[in-house]
Amino acid sequence: MELALAASNQLFNARNSPSYVAQVLQGVNAVATKVQRTTRPFTGVGHAGLKAKVDAVELSRPLRDTAAALEELDELYLKDAIYFHDSRYAAHLNCPVVIPALVGEAVLSAVNSSMDTWDQSAGATMIERRLIGWTAERIGFGPDADGVFTSGGSQSNFQALLMARNHAVAKLRAAGAAGSGARLPQLLDRLRIFTSRDSHFSIQKSASMLGLGFDAVIAVPTAADHRMDPAALAAALAETHDAGLVPMAVVATAGTTDFGAVDPLAELAALARAYDSWLHVDAAYGGGLLVSNRYRHLIDGTHLADSVTVDYHKTYFQPVSSSAVLVRNGAMLRHVTYYADYLNPESAAKAQVPNQVDKSIQTTRRFDALKLWLTLRTMGAEAIGALFDEAIDLAGRVGALLAEDPDFELAAEPQLSTLVFRYRPVVGGSRLVEAAADRLNPAIRAAVFASGEAVVAGTKVDGHHYLKFTLLNAEASRNDIREIIELLRRTGAGLLAGTNSKENAA
Repeated sequence: MELALAASNQLFNARNSPSYVAQVLQGVNAVATKVQRTTRPFTGVGHAGLKAKVDAVELSRPLRDTAAALEELDELYLKDAIYFHDSRYAAHLNCPVVIPALVGEAVLSAVNSSMDTWDQSAGATMIERRLIGWTAERIGFGPDADGVFTSGGSQSNFQALLMARNHAVAKLRAAGAAGSGARLPQLLDRLRIFTSRDSHFSIQKSASMLGLGFDAVIAVPTAADHRMDPAALAAALAETHDAGLVPMAVVATAGTTDFGAVDPLAELAALARAYDSWLHVDAAYGGGLLVSNRYRHLIDGTHLADSVTVDYHKTYFQPVSSSAVLVRNGAMLRHVTYYADYLNPESAAKAQVPNQVDKSIQTTRRFDALKLWLTLRTMGAEAIGALFDEAIDLAGRVGALLAEDPDFELAAEPQLSTLVFRYRPVVGGSRLVEAAADRLNPAIRAAVFASGEAVVAGTKVDGHHYLKFTLLNAEASRNDIREIIELLRRTGAGLLAGTNSKENAA
C-alpha cells in the first residue's frame, strides 16, 4: 500500500501537474544541452562496449529521481545517439525535425489519446481525418478519398497491398472463377504483384505476410534513370495474364530509396487499368513533393493511383512515427474492417460513429497526426516544401561536385536528394579495378562511421558496392558535404596505402 501511494505521485493528473512540468523540463533541457554541445553526428562507439554499459544497469533497483535517471541516460543513450540534425549526417532517410512537431509530441504523449475509437479520441479523430482529407486534396483525389495514419511506409504499403489482395479475391469470387467458393488461402497462388527492381523491400515482405510468398512479386527492369520501364511492365503483365495468373497489383515508386527515382506514373497507371490491376504508389520518400514549391511536377500522375503511401517523418520533417495510406475510393477500406462488440460494434458504424479502427490494421494507435497539424498551423505547407526543395537543390550541387571529381564515380544523376557514388581513384594510370573498389568502399564507410566524424550509407548497384548520401538537412551547405567527401577521400587513400604496404611486405 505504501509503495502504491508513493508510485501514485508519478501518475500524470491535476494534482501532479507541477511535478510533470518540472520533470519534463529536465528532460527537454538535457536534450537541448546535449544538442548544443554535440560537435559530430556520432561518437563512434562500438556495439559491444555500449551493450556492456546497458547490461550493467540493475533494473530492479530504480534511482527514484528524474535527475539521476537522466544523468544515467546521458551516458547510456544521449552521448552515443545518432544525431540527424548534424550537417555531417548524410546516411538514411532520417530528417531533422521541426520544433512545432516536437511540441505536438509532448502534447500527444501526455494526453495519450488512442486512435482506435471515437470514445477514446474525439477531437483527435477529427484532426486526423482532416489531415487525411488535406493530403488527399494535395494528391488530387476526389471527394470519395479516405485513408488513415500508420506507423510508417512499410505498414502503409502492407495495408495497401492487403486491400489490393482482398479486392482481387472479391473480384475472382464475383466472377464465379474456379474455386470461387474456396477459402482465401486456396485463391492466393494465382496472384502476382509487379514493382520495379529498385522498389522498397517492404513490397516483398508484404507479399510474404499476405500469404502470397516472396516469389509472387515480379521485379520489373528499370531504364538507365532507374525508373520502371513501362515496356518491360507491359511485357510482364501480358506474360502473367497469358499464363492464367492474376495481375493483382502494380506498385509504382515515387522516390526510390537509393536513387530518388519517380516511376512514370501516368504510363504505369494506364497499364494497370488495362489489366484491371490495383495501382499503388509508394511515395514514402517523394510524398514531400506534394508541398514542394518548385518540384511538385515530379509527382504528377499520383492522383491516378488506387492507393498512396506518404511518410511525413521523411520529407515533412516530422518525428518518427508519422505516415499515412490513402485510397482514391474510401470504400476500399472495408477490406480491413472487422467489428468487435467490445470495441467497435457494427451498430456504431451504422450510426456513423467515426471509429478509426474501422480503417486501420492497428488497434491502439498514437495521435501522431497532431505533430503534422501543429507544423502546418505554425509554419504552413509552403515552409515545409521549402525545406525539401533546399535538400533537392543541395543534392544537385553535390552531384556536380562528384561528377567533376576524378577520384569518385557517380552512379546516376540525382533526382531527389540522394546520391549514389563510390571512391574509385586512378591507380597506376588506370581506374582502381572493380574487385578492389568493392572491398574498399564498404571499408571506407565503416571507418568513417567508427570515427564518428560523419555518417554515410552504402548500397549495391549491379552487384557492386557504392556509398550513398541522403540529404534532408536544409541547413547543410555544399561546403559541409564537401568536407564529408574529403573525409571519404582521405580515408580511402589511407586504406589503399595500407593495403599496398601489406601486399609489398608479402
